[in-house]
Amino acid sequence: MIGYVDTVPGAAAPSLDVRGVRFSYPDGQVALRGVDLTVPRGERVALLGPNGAGKTTLVLHLNGILAGGDGTVTVGGLTVDRDRNTLAEIRRRVGIVFQDPDDQLFLPTVAEDVAFGPANLGLRGAELAARVTEALDAVGMAEHRDRAPQHLSFGQRRRVAVATVLAMRPEILVLDEPSSNLDPAARRELAGILRRLPVTLLMVTHDLPYALELCDRSVILDTGRIVADGATAQLLADGELLARHRLELPYGFDPAVAARQLAGNG
Repeated sequence: MIGYVDTVPGAAAPSLDVRGVRFSYPDGQVALRGVDLTVPRGERVALLGPNGAGKTTLVLHLNGILAGGDGTVTVGGLTVDRDRNTLAEIRRRVGIVFQDPDDQLFLPTVAEDVAFGPANLGLRGAELAARVTEALDAVGMAEHRDRAPQHLSFGQRRRVAVATVLAMRPEILVLDEPSSNLDPAARRELAGILRRLPVTLLMVTHDLPYALELCDRSVILDTGRIVADGATAQLLADGELLARHRLELPYGFDPAVAARQLAGNG
């Protein structure tokens, strides 16, 4: 069953704690200007903001791909640093699902792709097979385990990409634009899957209705700073706030009406 691993040291700590993170690229571009963000275990948070706001830079700090600036990032009580053993555990705990599933699917079959990460952790035999089945069941793709990923639809490939991360039993699931390029049915199916997963979730998205549907809390990042942090429905109802940070709701979408509908369906 997909879920938290309570034996991890620091399991009572928040899934994510970012403190005073600042970062500049070698060309002098300042990407993060003192970011503070705490995500308690089990919470679902949407990370919103215009292009160039620093969202990707922040995400790449969560598993140590980027480092060298000021501040600290802690995942489930473990501080991200450049120690090889620490990085391996951090990258297990922080499961990033990229926008293009083909960046994560490269083996002949779905099952082999999902098994790749746990096998690198040393799992073998029945334990590895059970981990693969668990992850594929969680995303509704078990019946496709022997198919070639390139023969699946785009929506199915995205679900398999999620499974490759879930197989690692992460502390926090980070999704980069999960609804992009999905047709309405695939978008709805993925939302149902994500709602059922008992993991902490950080969702980077420009799809504001999807943020409202899946995340009670949203954070707006702009010019490398967090400029708003609160209930998603309240932030999306603030037209001036959205306009100031180049965020737009679809034409005719009323977040207050949508929030009431979601509450009624919940």
